[in-house]
Amino acid sequence: MSGFLRKIIDLLLPPRCKKCGRIIGDDDSLCETCFNQINFISAPYCSRCGRPFEDISGLKHDHLLCPDCAREKHPWFRFGRAAVHYDDFSKPLIISFKFYDRTDHALLLAKWLKIAGKDIWAAGADMLVPVPLHYTRLIKRKYNQSALLAKELSKLTGIPVEYSALVRHRRTRPQVEFSGKIRRRNVRGAFSVKHPQKFKGRRIVLIDDVMTTGSTLKECAKALRSAHPRSIDLLTVARTT
Repeated sequence: MSGFLRKIIDLLLPPRCKKCGRIIGDDDSLCETCFNQINFISAPYCSRCGRPFEDISGLKHDHLLCPDCAREKHPWFRFGRAAVHYDDFSKPLIISFKFYDRTDHALLLAKWLKIAGKDIWAAGADMLVPVPLHYTRLIKRKYNQSALLAKELSKLTGIPVEYSALVRHRRTRPQVEFSGKIRRRNVRGAFSVKHPQKFKGRRIVLIDDVMTTGSTLKECAKALRSAHPRSIDLLTVARTT
């Protein structure tokens, strides 16, 4: 698009903040007020799962593990990372993207994913794999928010996306209806791999919008492990803990 045409479009339809709707200078962004309200996750955090530490003053934290990861003798993923805390400031942005057709949020959130995944990119990644929806929910919602995130992240990183080899073959209730152990039971055995040869020996990055207990991502990883990938990483826009 030419610069002149871009100026005409901006004059008629000026860029607006994705959160509050205020007119701003750039597309796919937030105004300064809304941006400053977003709680981005930064160090110190668990070197494996990315869970933020509240206070480890005076300690070197490059390789510290949270209690859960320290107890895990055989970790089911290499790295887990998230861009922001899932709180009152980020939640409206993600909910509108996920449930209310604000698919225009995808690029902004993918930019956050790229920044949050710096440890993953440094270690190497071959393939982005969005957490799949059951086909009945996909028909109802019309799009898979995780697939949209993976598509935009692929454009930013050059890492290809595999959309169809990991499938959700069993319809499950929305995870938001449950907590704890019930979440794990709800998604147990819900995923399978259609073309395992696509994943063998590859470094896979699972993409989703929010990590709560990690039950959905763990079940996806369990299915993917049967295809013998080289590694599995987790990357989400937000996390609750």
